[in-house]
Amino acid sequence: MSSTPITHLWLREETKPMEHRAALSPGVCKTLLENGNFKITVERDQERIFADSEYADVGCTMVAGDSWRQAPADAIITGLKELPENDQTPLPHTHIMFAHCYKRQGGWKDVLSRFVEGKGLLYDLEFLQDDSGRRVAAFGFYAGFTGSAVGIDTWCHQQLHAGEKYPAIKPYPNEDVLIAEIKDKLAKIGKMPKVMVMGALGRCGSGAVSFARKAGIPEENIIKWDMAETAKGGPFQEIMDADIFVNCIYLSSKIPPFVTQEQIDSDRQLSVIVDVSCDTTNPFNPIPIYNVNTTFDNALLDIKSTNPKPLQL
Repeated sequence: MSSTPITHLWLREETKPMEHRAALSPGVCKTLLENGNFKITVERDQERIFADSEYADVGCTMVAGDSWRQAPADAIITGLKELPENDQTPLPHTHIMFAHCYKRQGGWKDVLSRFVEGKGLLYDLEFLQDDSGRRVAAFGFYAGFTGSAVGIDTWCHQQLHAGEKYPAIKPYPNEDVLIAEIKDKLAKIGKMPKVMVMGALGRCGSGAVSFARKAGIPEENIIKWDMAETAKGGPFQEIMDADIFVNCIYLSSKIPPFVTQEQIDSDRQLSVIVDVSCDTTNPFNPIPIYNVNTTFDNALLDIKSTNPKPLQL
């Protein structure tokens, strides 16, 4: 028998609406259980993209959802997004998740104080790095991919259903179905938008570029900017000249704004902004024209402007 201590991973139920992702797939659990000294407990979750039975079939122990507070002290509580809201109880366990607090997002002090009070430990997925400083756990590519999809779909909606509310966002069974639907809408419109991706060389930005290409947007209509192009400092008129602006940068310090209210009040082609970076509550937010987040049910904000041309974010 191995003398190596058993690592107990406890995959918690995700509680954010429409969150289908999982920090551990059944395949990964199978690999860990077969090749390492692991015990894996999985909370049942009807929203998760993987069925509970898939975890049970590979040897995971299944428990009720939202039961992690009663987990053994040695369990590492593993998840993706933040813990449930309106709970200020101390956190005595070790947690792995995106806590959204180390860039001073809204409520960051409350989150960290719970770990201090409970003497728990936080491994924030956003800041786990290898020896070269590169993140080892990143979902950026598909954040950019889906953000680009919603942005292009919004632009299509503006052309095909001007003045009508954009429908609630629903999950697609796979990306092929999503791509086919967007291609069909673009064909009906008969023209292609100009899509500007900020941070195009990063994981998130490359995902945004990838979707635009798969949707059939011509290469000359995909404007790819990164640090070299933004070195001069914003705001940037080039954003106003695009139809869709997708922001995919990683914000770590104060920078000049990319867009200003004065710009969007002036003459512009821009009608859609996709802020994948979503640093809404960050004091360094480079898109300081809004301060609330969207939801799956209400996916768009109508940005106020003296220019009658709609601008949605």
